[in-house]
Amino acid sequence: MTTATAHAPAAKSAKSPVKVRQTQCLINGKWVDAESGRTFETINPATGEVIARVAEGEKPDIDKAVKAARAAFDKGDWTRKMSARDRGRCLNRLADLVEKNKDELAALESLDNGKPINDAKAADLPLTIDCYRYYAGWADKIEGKTIPINGPYFCYTRHEPVGVVGQIIPWNFPLLMAAWKLGPALATGNCVVLKPAEQTPLSALRLAELIAEAGVPDGVVNVVTGFGETAGAALAAHDDVDKVAFTGSTEVGRLIIQAAAGNLKKLTLELGGKSPNIVFADADPEASIAGAANAIFFNHGQCCVAGSRLYVQQDCFDEVVNGVAEIAKSIKLGDGMDADTQMGPLVSDEQLKRVTGYLASGKSDGARALSGGGRSGNRGYFVEPTVLTGTHPDMKVVQEEIFGPVVVAASFENLDDIARVANDSPYGLGAGIWTRDISKAHALAKKLRAGTVWINCYNIFDAALPFGGYKQSGWGREMGHQALEAYTEVKAVCAQL
Repeated sequence: MTTATAHAPAAKSAKSPVKVRQTQCLINGKWVDAESGRTFETINPATGEVIARVAEGEKPDIDKAVKAARAAFDKGDWTRKMSARDRGRCLNRLADLVEKNKDELAALESLDNGKPINDAKAADLPLTIDCYRYYAGWADKIEGKTIPINGPYFCYTRHEPVGVVGQIIPWNFPLLMAAWKLGPALATGNCVVLKPAEQTPLSALRLAELIAEAGVPDGVVNVVTGFGETAGAALAAHDDVDKVAFTGSTEVGRLIIQAAAGNLKKLTLELGGKSPNIVFADADPEASIAGAANAIFFNHGQCCVAGSRLYVQQDCFDEVVNGVAEIAKSIKLGDGMDADTQMGPLVSDEQLKRVTGYLASGKSDGARALSGGGRSGNRGYFVEPTVLTGTHPDMKVVQEEIFGPVVVAASFENLDDIARVANDSPYGLGAGIWTRDISKAHALAKKLRAGTVWINCYNIFDAALPFGGYKQSGWGREMGHQALEAYTEVKAVCAQL
């Protein structure tokens, strides 16, 4: 795989220590311009300035990438000749290379996404590295079974790769979401066309260079940058793609389902959330207040599993909610490249308008902001960390995913009351429970229709822990050994003896 880099404009942010190495698409081991020759701007959300211009891939580019992936799968070494153990070694080398370049990758992530560079170093990069190492360990441990059946037959199962996989990743955790998808796909012998979010393409392109350096053959991983409406839609609808894995909004997830119907390709969908975070009166006050703040303000609230509905038992409602508001007021907003920054900007002007639109809606419906409540400054896409009270269940800010640093707070009386209210949502991705009564915690966890329930903690992720949602929060699971099932076909073999 070639590693030549394309020239790109230097980032205008004087504080940026990172060079943009690559702005082209990677197709069949070569860095190429889009067929149309068009490019699009990727923006520094802290300043609104252009970082670089990136190739604008569309359907012809997706067609080329899928063709390359198909040839690599059908005829190449990755699936047909390379042993599972050697594939695992490639993933371990990739993990080593990501670790070796972690400061550069963290800076790219901060520059393109806006998140504090310290958060990228402390969370995004360690979790990314661990994910590749975890699936490297699985590569040679994907086993079938022998099955006794009636009659003189020898029967067994084989777990085989699905084939060509289209992977569409979001902008909130670009490197980590790529790892969640690439790790299990590559460990099981699939070939991939990766479409990064148009808002945050830079770290995926640098990752592609590292994938080449790790020894992954040409065509096994192809990266096409571009917009969801063109490149993403073409990938989801492509008849030579066997599976699509998508992380993003529920609205776009529905479009992915429709696009995939043509050849009935397999789907995994990790979609939206409006997760309840529940604090009982017997919870540790200090831990629950800090935990509730972390649940919503981590990554600027741009988390599908953010604890955006805070429910606090009546006896401690004022203490907890005022405590979260005080933390919100103390958060230092700024450029993600500044070491002192605790919360960066939202990712784009579009996202800024979305979040401030919800804040205006909440205010007009009668909600009251204990902290924040609007945009911060007039440069970059900053929103104040916001705690809303005085809400009622049918408000848009309570029912709909905001995807910003905005939490709505309400009180509840007892376990049965809160179980009903917490489940009153079309989503079912995550939930948090804070209490010293472990029996009560597990009783409530059983009642909550959510893919992950955290007890006396929040935002705990591990490559071994499956992640996904109930209801309109998605189909299937990522991470853990469950993710391997999404990237394999089970073949039954039956031989007469």
